Amino acid sequence: MTHDSAISTVGLTKHFPGVAAVTDLTLEVPTGSIYGFLGPNGAGKTTTLKILAGLTRPSGGSASVAGVPIAAGPGYRQQVGFLAQEPRFYDWMSGRDTLRFIASLYPEAGRADAARIASVLGRVGLADAADRRTGTYSGGMRQRLGIAQALIGEPAVLLLDEPVSALDPIGRHEVLDLMRELRGEVTVFYSTHILDDVERVSDHVAILDGGRLVRSAPTADLLASFAQDQLRVVLGGADDATTVALATIPGVASVVPAERDGARRAYLIRVQPGATETVQASVMRHAADHGLVVAENQVIRLGLEDVFLRLVDSKERAA
Repeated sequence: MTHDSAISTVGLTKHFPGVAAVTDLTLEVPTGSIYGFLGPNGAGKTTTLKILAGLTRPSGGSASVAGVPIAAGPGYRQQVGFLAQEPRFYDWMSGRDTLRFIASLYPEAGRADAARIASVLGRVGLADAADRRTGTYSGGMRQRLGIAQALIGEPAVLLLDEPVSALDPIGRHEVLDLMRELRGEVTVFYSTHILDDVERVSDHVAILDGGRLVRSAPTADLLASFAQDQLRVVLGGADDATTVALATIPGVASVVPAERDGARRAYLIRVQPGATETVQASVMRHAADHGLVVAENQVIRLGLEDVFLRLVDSKERAA
């Protein structure tokens, strides 16, 4: 049975004495997506993941995974594979032994056999190291083993808490590649504060701040919603009067002179919603009418880090 939403929360809340960790979180995570769950430290990301993993109970609201409510107990937990932020393994066990041990914790009817264990080890790129002690594994290998143990029960959803935050660049690359390869096979819902990684692998994002949802959207849509409000214009032959003239163009909200390079002057132009193309055309006409050379006239494409800072640090709450 398939569900449009792999994870659904309505008003999900978790308050501790004196701490509102998560408040009124309503979220829909599409099935098969790689969903980045973003927020500064203390935003409530780990608490949310622990609720979804069945490791702590909410104070209010509801949540379900693959249509199964979190209150369903063991039946619910079989839908979820969980990787903690700092996974620990018995160093004297091999990777294969570790998965065999994890598999033994499942009910016998759903327990993974040797073939399934070998398949999962191969899926995460550990087939050649399957019989090495985990104490010899690199950080990236240990995280991939952590994803393997989360996959062993064939869950509908993987919950990963900061899966790459402690890794070196090689380890991060390995784990991100694995997450990308899992797209469509299982829903991956993971928390992180490394925004470049989210932009690389996530098709959806949600931003949490102070325990409350700031924004959730497909990654491309979120970036596009901030992409058409600012232009970078570089003109040759511009003078002080050019700034005033640009500011009078219909659709221009503000003009900020930027760097000067010889006879060229750069401007950052904030544009009113829906006026980007009109303003760009007007800049070209103004330059032609006044003998200016247009070296640049383009939309500034904000990255996810820029969008995150605008939403969280400056508390912008665009609809």
